[in-house]
Amino acid sequence: MSKPVDVGSLKTGSYVIVDDEPCRIVDLTKSKPGKHGAAKARVVTIGVFDGVKRSFVKPVDAKVDVPLIEKKTGQVIATLPNSVQIMDLESYEVFETPFPEDEELRSRLNAGAEVEYWRILGRTKIMRIK
Repeated sequence: MSKPVDVGSLKTGSYVIVDDEPCRIVDLTKSKPGKHGAAKARVVTIGVFDGVKRSFVKPVDAKVDVPLIEKKTGQVIATLPNSVQIMDLESYEVFETPFPEDEELRSRLNAGAEVEYWRILGRTKIMRIK
């Protein structure tokens, strides 16, 4: 799920969808309107799930999609060889999500630990341990 937003209203640290991938904005520069054109914005982003750097240049009044992020809490049920099994603490739904890339976070994942996870565009990512 996403919503359209003007490029001019984006801020550093917010999220945007680039190439069907949710990304966090790390750099944003806006140029002034010239003699024959509109103001443009150059946006540099890093993918939330894959960590790939992406950038685009668009007019300030153009529309881009911003992902709707669901921040939820869950409890780790089991750590499998290549994923983590989590139970949502509100709906009691059980699902699997890949291990986080952060080595410190990965080492603290034990059965029974309470975690905050984000659901973006139908994909999940563990963000921190509570």
